[in-house]
Amino acid sequence: MSQVYPNRLPILIDTDPGVDDALAILMAHRHADVVGLTIAAGNVGLAHTTANALKLVETIGATTPVFAGCATPLVHAAEDAAFVHGLDGFGDTGYAPSARRAENEPAAQAILRLSREHAGKLVIVAMAPLTNLALALRLDPDLPSRVARLVVMGGAVTGRGNTTVSAEFNIGFDPEAAHIVFCAWPKIELADWELTVRHGIAFDTVARWVQADSPTARFFDAISRKTRAWSIERGRPQLALADPLAMAVALQPDIVTQGEEHHLEIALHGAARGATIVDWDDRSGKAANARIVMDLDQARFEALCASALGAD
Repeated sequence: MSQVYPNRLPILIDTDPGVDDALAILMAHRHADVVGLTIAAGNVGLAHTTANALKLVETIGATTPVFAGCATPLVHAAEDAAFVHGLDGFGDTGYAPSARRAENEPAAQAILRLSREHAGKLVIVAMAPLTNLALALRLDPDLPSRVARLVVMGGAVTGRGNTTVSAEFNIGFDPEAAHIVFCAWPKIELADWELTVRHGIAFDTVARWVQADSPTARFFDAISRKTRAWSIERGRPQLALADPLAMAVALQPDIVTQGEEHHLEIALHGAARGATIVDWDDRSGKAANARIVMDLDQARFEALCASALGAD
């Protein structure tokens, strides 16, 4: 069972931990009632992402249930991001595995059950390829009617991808799943890769956070070293923390200072496969299915991250 905090936001996190996923999960546990973690393959394989989720929950002393989900994309195989996150997804730190085990319930079924238990209040934060959510929608197309908000980290809304020329990793890993979700959901709050680049965190700021005297800071310091070094070696001016950005939007909706609502579709074929195609001028006449976050309060975002690490 998850830890329940009266009057706190019930959040279900669909994730593929992942260094930045870890920080986002820490943020959620600090500020909300995390009712479950549903796990997909993505940054690394499912065995590692599930093990990482279990270890993270154990590290913070939470009882949040972990539900393993899809080990592959729906249709086509895809390459992971181990070169960024480490072969195990947590910076190859060689941590001792958690004594906990994942629940027997598959992730897609857990999503549906939790949406009924928290009907009208549940916030889903999708920080992984959308495979689990797509399967849940195929099992029960009424899922969106029970969910208060769906916040997705994914896409590159003007085509400046980080996996291919035009595709962002989460969408590019399983475009068919993303297509199912964007076609079915009436309004998705989208924190995309380009927003992440605009709201990077200075490396010295992150270095200061991880020096905090807390278990979470020490853990994040260890698992993020490889990613931070990889980013610096490639001349990136700041650390991109995509999933924490999406979590900030979920936790504090008024952190968004500018957003635009438009229709968005997923390209499934050719060189643009995995691209998020936005109808910026509303020419198609199709209803807006995405609220795209264009800007947010950087100071509040950084404060949420610091708080999660005990560095506030």
